[in-house]
Amino acid sequence: MIRLYVPDDSAARSVGADEVAAALAAGLPSAEIVRTGSRGALWLEPMVEVETPQGRIAYGPVSPADVPDLLEALPSAGPHPLRLGRPEELPWFAEQERLTFARCGIIPPLDLAAYEAHGGLAGLRAALGMEGAAICEAVLESGLRGRGGAGFPTGIKWKTVHAQTASRKHVCCNADEGDSGAYADRMLMEGDPFLLIEGMAIAALATGATEGWIYIRSEYPEAIARMSAAIEVMERAGWLGENLGGSGRAFRLRVRRGAGAYICGEESSMLNSIEGRRGTVRAKPPIPAIQGLFGEPTVVNNVLTLAAVPLILAKGAAFYRDYGMARSTGTQPFTLGGNVARGGLIEKAFGVTVRELIEEFGGGTASGRPFRTAQLGGPLGAYVCDEQLDLPMDYEALAEAGAMLGHGGITVFDDTVDMGAMARFAFEFCEIESCGKCTPCRVGATRGRETVEKILRGENVAANMVLVEDLCELMRDGSLCAMGGLTPMPVLSALRLFPEDFDRAPAQAAE
Repeated sequence: MIRLYVPDDSAARSVGADEVAAALAAGLPSAEIVRTGSRGALWLEPMVEVETPQGRIAYGPVSPADVPDLLEALPSAGPHPLRLGRPEELPWFAEQERLTFARCGIIPPLDLAAYEAHGGLAGLRAALGMEGAAICEAVLESGLRGRGGAGFPTGIKWKTVHAQTASRKHVCCNADEGDSGAYADRMLMEGDPFLLIEGMAIAALATGATEGWIYIRSEYPEAIARMSAAIEVMERAGWLGENLGGSGRAFRLRVRRGAGAYICGEESSMLNSIEGRRGTVRAKPPIPAIQGLFGEPTVVNNVLTLAAVPLILAKGAAFYRDYGMARSTGTQPFTLGGNVARGGLIEKAFGVTVRELIEEFGGGTASGRPFRTAQLGGPLGAYVCDEQLDLPMDYEALAEAGAMLGHGGITVFDDTVDMGAMARFAFEFCEIESCGKCTPCRVGATRGRETVEKILRGENVAANMVLVEDLCELMRDGSLCAMGGLTPMPVLSALRLFPEDFDRAPAQAAE
């Protein structure tokens, strides 16, 4: 029997994967069509693979119109203009270090037997034989830091919750992935949902939590459906519920749908939203690890953080720590987007340079025009210029350069970008998405947008530039959370690196 693999990932479906699968089923009725997640090469989607004794052979990108011409080649994995060969041998894949995303695009997302055959549940089984404190210590020794952007050591957070004496504790997964250019959380939840559940179950064993919550943004309907279905599969198999893996410990897991507010990516706003309240930032202390969801001790981690844990427990802290550099250990999934020729998800050990990601993996700009800048870490991240492309993607190195890793998103721009307009957009974004609780963010974003607009009209440019810098300092130091505190980062980096875009004479502005 011919076995064909077609991605069921939202990105692949948006460019015709469902139609390709239907056309293949009609043209090769004896073939088995297996739907998987995406391998992450979004520039090759939909990528169709055929199973052979030598491994899978890929073709892509395949449109529905290509299928009739492919029907002769696919049964024998024969030659065709769209034939790519074995995906693992393509430089784009061969040069990655796939730890977290090792199964994405390989197995059907809801096939628990396939998940286990490819190494799944090994970490959870190891954790079941350990004390909670030992699990926390292993995660701490691995050097794993929060992949949501803050970079806080995960083991310290878990140890804090473990140390609390409370009748109920929680594990909350923040899957409100709102950053522009970031889609790794969505890809993992759609392509390997059991991995996230396994990581959350390990966190529960480590901290004594009995309740788990996955907060997913409403814009991810497929991820919500996939995670809900995966929870049901794990419950039936005994890996969730009143007797987690036969341990006698209870751990119940629920999915909560967000309502489209970017601010709910901030942990305390997310907790308020789960509780049924308006998503606004909480003042700290107390921190969520001590007084979080419903006032009880709570672990709050990002999807990628929790998904890294099973491998650490399965292969040991030293194995994971050997990837990366200095205090940035392990791997980071980077998502390339914007004006880039080969967009997609690249998982690399920390230390890979911005240039390697954009030029070697991304192939430069999609337009073919010269590169001008890239924004690292989402809409609140800094811009970098050509002279900074050799910066290593590492928490400390980026912070020293006035940038940040954020959630790993990289948005590329060519030389047609207007950086004055991008600075205005940063303030406008904050103005729209602010929860409104603190004055520096709520009012500062509005005044910032208005002042940049004056600069772009050529009004008192020098004085207004000083005013923008003062306003940025106030927002950075006075805001309750990163929404207002980080908005100055893209603004100031644009001012510093591209001052010519703000040097507007009144006549030029009028044009």
